[in-house]
Amino acid sequence: MYKHSTLFFILLCPAFFAPAVAQDVRYVSDKQLVPLRSGPGSEYRITHRGIPSGTRMTIAGISEDGVYAEIITDKGTSGWIRTQYLISELPAQLQLNKALEQNAHLNKQNSSLKSELSALKTEKASLLSTINSTDSELTNTAREFARLKEISGNAVEADKQNRSLTIETEKLKLSVETLKSENQRLDDKLVSNEFINGAGAVLLGVIIAVTVPFLWPKRRNKSEWA
Repeated sequence: MYKHSTLFFILLCPAFFAPAVAQDVRYVSDKQLVPLRSGPGSEYRITHRGIPSGTRMTIAGISEDGVYAEIITDKGTSGWIRTQYLISELPAQLQLNKALEQNAHLNKQNSSLKSELSALKTEKASLLSTINSTDSELTNTAREFARLKEISGNAVEADKQNRSLTIETEKLKLSVETLKSENQRLDDKLVSNEFINGAGAVLLGVIIAVTVPFLWPKRRNKSEWA
């Protein structure tokens, strides 16, 4: 009486509305527009005149004769549709279109990845150049550090020696000042001694000049001997 009798026998259930398997997903076949009705029969009013091909939906129930299925689309549209327009997989044309879209997307992604790979290679080359340059700078820096360390060590030793020489110089300065003071003292003493000696010599001369005449008898005049 209806087309697709095989599907009728498969979907036939004892009750008028047999419950469908949970999440029984179907798609509208290659027929472009399929009407959606308010009930399981052509006598029911059409609630939607154009369910497009490839629309994904879930089976909510099957009519007793298996001709109609109650469906709910992913967008929430519900109603009855003839089971002959339902298939378990996405229509071939839509699968092809989807495959072409995926292929175009993959090609675009591949092109993008190639560009990224090229950029990464360039960046890698730049990084290698930077690494080599950095290694060279590091080597030079290490050499300079070693030189500065050696200079620093010499500087420390020189500073130590300089401090020691400074202390020694201060000691010598103090010793010189002491010697100067001692020399001045000796000079003062020498001047004092010379003064005393000179004064003593003068005094001695005076004493001699005064006392010597008294030590020798005066000569008598010739008149006195006559």
